[in-house]
Amino acid sequence: MERIGNLINGEWQAARSGQSSPDLNPANSDEVIAEFPKSGVDDARGAVAAAKAALPGWRGTPAPRRGDLLFAAWEQLRARREELAIALTKEEGKTLAESRGEVQKALNVMEFIAGEGRRLGGDALPSELPATLAYTVREPLGVVAAVTPWNFPVAIPVWKIAPALVAGNTVVLKPASLTPLCAKIIAEAFLDAKLPRGVLNLVFGAGGTVGDALVEHPDVAAVSFTGSNDVGTRLYQQGAAAHKRVQCEMGGKNALVVLEDADLDLAAAAAADGAFGSTGQRCTATSRVVVAQEVAEALTERIVARAREIVVGDGMREGVSMGPLVDQNQLETVQSYIEIGKTEGARVLVGGERLREGALAKGFFVEPTVFGDVRPDMRIAQEEIFGPVLSILATSDFEEALAVANGVRYGLSSSIYTRDVARAMSFCERIETGIVHVNSPTVGGEAHLPFGGMKATGIGEREMGQTAVEFYTQWKTVYIDYTGARRTSKVY
Repeated sequence: MERIGNLINGEWQAARSGQSSPDLNPANSDEVIAEFPKSGVDDARGAVAAAKAALPGWRGTPAPRRGDLLFAAWEQLRARREELAIALTKEEGKTLAESRGEVQKALNVMEFIAGEGRRLGGDALPSELPATLAYTVREPLGVVAAVTPWNFPVAIPVWKIAPALVAGNTVVLKPASLTPLCAKIIAEAFLDAKLPRGVLNLVFGAGGTVGDALVEHPDVAAVSFTGSNDVGTRLYQQGAAAHKRVQCEMGGKNALVVLEDADLDLAAAAAADGAFGSTGQRCTATSRVVVAQEVAEALTERIVARAREIVVGDGMREGVSMGPLVDQNQLETVQSYIEIGKTEGARVLVGGERLREGALAKGFFVEPTVFGDVRPDMRIAQEEIFGPVLSILATSDFEEALAVANGVRYGLSSSIYTRDVARAMSFCERIETGIVHVNSPTVGGEAHLPFGGMKATGIGEREMGQTAVEFYTQWKTVYIDYTGARRTSKVY
């Protein structure tokens, strides 16, 4: 069992309280993977103080050099990618193949963002005044707090830390308590890359304690958060009251729309992969299939057949295609929604039960579940479940399908399967999501493209791609009168 500390000013430290918490394997709750600090307000304050002290030196480091240090951290992570994938599977429950995919995504993001060190430019623009040079520059915000979730505990911390650092900010990372080992390995990669002391700090602990202390700290200039809507909304309100910049990426209730002319085999594969991959614990998961009535039965048969083929078990075992839910709380949440669906009148077509036999007895396993006869107003069709539960809703035509797809509070990702270019383009124009796919699943995104949602899903600038640095920088406009002549400006 590994003992993990907080990283403050380049040193690994126990919580000032002396207390720690266990890091459990969701596939076998008897297995303790590690212990990590049960930190408090004083630990958070110490991390902010270290980040503040390191800020002038890091901000003064030329941006290309900051990018070079990110490339060095990328090399360290790449060298440990298998170790990191194994830690991810043991902590979060993904299959090893899924964990390897997430680690590669993190590497892609860091590689791309490191290059932004040579692209952090502004503009030189003509002035209305004679002999005057006018230009703009990007400047860092200061100390940034990054609050990250357990479902992508490698990729999401990286895609927050990397743009914050390359822009010249210092960072305090508050990772999810369920996945501390992944956060430790990420932090070690930056230390091994010779990142200056205090530039990146890591504090474990409860969101209501450590997270709130970071948001409320007067020396924290910005907060980037990924997690639930309830927490994100409260955090955004706290940050706004303190005049902080806040970025929140929250829930999703993503629809995969299937029209009558679609390739049903392709659509069924996408629906099953999107709903049950990563045990449905991703914000881009396919939660609803909105299908044309005339092909609903045929598509449903294909999806159910694919659900029955899924092998549930410990993600470290060969042949397993779906791992456990992350912990007991998430298991109970998913089970409660399955019961809600039944009560509302939806019909369980496959799955719906907890798995307890043999090697699964001590894990948080649930069957891949598909509901039929789902109405748009049902809770299982409106609320984020964050588990392997898929609702199928039949619609009469394209307009109704679009209305159903848009008829939720969230707006992260969507997909349409059709051979009709006109309806595909209409869908792209009218769907209320930040990410749109045509004839491809709702999940996934590329490192050099923006990631984020509309409506209740997202607040603040997008993550990933070149847009990622926008949240972590502020503009300064400079006017230089290079003649030295004094005059009254007529520019308003």
